[in-house]
Amino acid sequence: MSAYDINNIFAKILRGEIPSHRVYEDDATIAFMDVMPQAEGHMLVVPKAPSRNLLDADTASLPALITAVQKIAVAAKDAFDADGVTIMQFNEAPAGQSVFHLHFHVIPRRDGVPLKPHSGTMEDGAVLAANAEKVRQAL
Repeated sequence: MSAYDINNIFAKILRGEIPSHRVYEDDATIAFMDVMPQAEGHMLVVPKAPSRNLLDADTASLPALITAVQKIAVAAKDAFDADGVTIMQFNEAPAGQSVFHLHFHVIPRRDGVPLKPHSGTMEDGAVLAANAEKVRQAL
């Protein structure tokens, strides 16, 4: 497995070098809106501790991370009046990982509405800001 790249986009977001629409932060994690959402309210939960993915993560960091994932998933279901929540996590490029910092996708889902493709098209910032505010209110 390759080494952790301290200049990956999520590391830059954690350092405040790239803006994000944060919805939650604690000592160990942050959660923010995905700029290329596959559904309304798509968020990412990221540990502050550096690791490429789950395969090389410090196990001591995992309880706080999964607790944050659950908290964000509950808030997402409430904030977007969703029927369910998809939680995805990818490990290495062949499995679909494209940003090499451990992260969980939290995606509110409505019955019968398929996920949009991860197209590379960025969502309007005003939409992301409004969705972030819905989640903050639900938290």
